[in-house]
Amino acid sequence: NINSQPFMHWRDRFLFVMEAVNKASAETGEVKGSYLNVTGATMEDMYERAEFAKDLGSVIVMVDLVIGYTAIQSMSNWCRKNDMIMHMHRAGHGTYTRQKNHGVSFRVIAKWLRLAGCDHLHCGTAVGKLEGDPMTVQGYYNVCRDSYTVTDLPRGLYFDQDWADMKKVMPVASGGIHAGQMH
Repeated sequence: NINSQPFMHWRDRFLFVMEAVNKASAETGEVKGSYLNVTGATMEDMYERAEFAKDLGSVIVMVDLVIGYTAIQSMSNWCRKNDMIMHMHRAGHGTYTRQKNHGVSFRVIAKWLRLAGCDHLHCGTAVGKLEGDPMTVQGYYNVCRDSYTVTDLPRGLYFDQDWADMKKVMPVASGGIHAGQMH
């Protein structure tokens, strides 16, 4: 999860990544892509990076949770207007999800991000480097995918919730995990 650092400037990385994406697509005839991280210090920086990603042919951008909920909503609105997919990386979630006495459950964060209009959400997995309790992780995924969330105490779902026509979120694993490892 990289945004921009002196040894790896975002613009150069976007160019190199999209060159590789286009080469792989041409060689295989398959659609390929990469989550270009547009996280920046200001909304202007993020809009500039997102525009550049779009101009390069990317259909998806990534933002980090640490940008804050107002910025998340703003990037979600930008993505809707520009026909782009927004992937939300949960970078920074541990500052509130791991506090036993006064923290906020990632389940609540997943609900907020669904309401904000995220398309993909990095929810963690029950295997690999970002491992969590399997039942709890399933609860995160259910919050993202269900049209109607049913009370399920082992998965941390404490009440029924009708999402009505609220858009679903695609829960995403990372860290080299693929669907075959998730059963």
